[in-house]
Amino acid sequence: MFDKLHEECGVFGIFGHPEASNLSYLGLYALQHRGQEGCGIVSSDGTRLHAHRGMGLVADVFRDEEIFNRLSGPSAIGHVRYSTAGGKDVKNVQPIMVDYLRGSIAVAHNGNLVNAQEIRNELELAGSIFSTTSDTEVIVHLLAKAQSDSLPDRVSEVLQVVRGAYSLVFLTETRLVAVRDPNGFRPLVLGRLDGAYVVASESCAFDLIEAEFIREIEPGEMIVVDKEGMKSYHIFGKVNPTPCIFEHIYFARPDSIVFGRQVYGVRKEFGRMLAREYAVDADVVIPIPDSGVPSAIGYAEESGIPFQLGLIRNHYVGRTFIEPQQSIRHFGVKIKLNPVREVIEGKRVVVIDDSIVRGTTARKIIKMIRAAGAKEIHMRISSPPTSFPCYYGIDTPTRKELISSSHTVEEINRYITSDTLGYLSREGMRAAVGQPGGTKGGHFCDACFSGFYPVKFPRLKADSQLGLF
Repeated sequence: MFDKLHEECGVFGIFGHPEASNLSYLGLYALQHRGQEGCGIVSSDGTRLHAHRGMGLVADVFRDEEIFNRLSGPSAIGHVRYSTAGGKDVKNVQPIMVDYLRGSIAVAHNGNLVNAQEIRNELELAGSIFSTTSDTEVIVHLLAKAQSDSLPDRVSEVLQVVRGAYSLVFLTETRLVAVRDPNGFRPLVLGRLDGAYVVASESCAFDLIEAEFIREIEPGEMIVVDKEGMKSYHIFGKVNPTPCIFEHIYFARPDSIVFGRQVYGVRKEFGRMLAREYAVDADVVIPIPDSGVPSAIGYAEESGIPFQLGLIRNHYVGRTFIEPQQSIRHFGVKIKLNPVREVIEGKRVVVIDDSIVRGTTARKIIKMIRAAGAKEIHMRISSPPTSFPCYYGIDTPTRKELISSSHTVEEINRYITSDTLGYLSREGMRAAVGQPGGTKGGHFCDACFSGFYPVKFPRLKADSQLGLF
């Protein structure tokens, strides 16, 4: 319903705690914003793996206490998933769990392998049979074929073959492995709780279970946890980190620490920088909730224009709804957002959002604000124009569907019917976020704005999107 980019998923893992599956449930609950289509948990009791997966939100899939009784053991991993087109099927819900020659293993994956289809074609020609359409299953097949003796060496062997974005968590009967790709596209953090090690896509999962945040797992680093403790391996030698800037712009929760920075503070700084670059005489600054709130606060503080909540979001909208037969203008937006006329009427309004993708939702929201009596509407976007698709774990439209790929800022302004439109510059964005924390010589991936892709992918047909599984 909202014209936004979508994250693929979030991962969680814990080793050595008597309530591993319950804590995994809470961790996934905190990561629900990273995927709402399906979720799952796999636990280990030391001799066997136990799994429960389903379509829907975490609270709906794990609503029965008996489920947790079956998910026994002191170790577990979990996954929340946003499925891409054609992938909304319970068979694709993770963690994927298999039995093979060396025992049982489960894997949860956040990201996208750009050469997954090539590898899959080769495996199928060699006789492999796939049961899902997920690129994660490619990793499982490669792992089963790996010749190395130890699990860390087999994982390392596999990761020399695949390319792209991945934050992975593996679980066997006796061991947990977490690894991040050498570019560090997706976040992955390490913590401790009552002597147990915990990993998660974002630190907000640690806050909920009261785990101690230790550090981020570094790009190209593998963490191995077993009864002997934790070991760290750097399996790629020299790395050149390019973490995804959109984690700071939209995906991560504002209360998380991502790439060495608190997300909330970065988003406020985006707003401050936006106010410096695109000042305007106005009476009130309002965000499009919820993602636009921190940047709107920063814009208001920098500009001196009062901040107000001019749009109220209904947080209890289901994923489907029945539209009345009698047409209601902008029904899809109005069911989720409602303007506060007292804040807006007769005012010159600055509206802050994090991005414009196709422009369809922005157009409806602006018309709704104008209908509430706004005198002027000045749209400000706390990121540069999104002109290129992402191939590293974000579900984006094809390039021709991205409005800024074929229209100027003024043309977009006329289409969405705002009085003025301003995007944060790439230079302003980079200045606001700084260098990725904990990386040496690294810089953020901003391919969705610049078209520069740090990891190459197969040549695509014109106007096509790389297959996301």
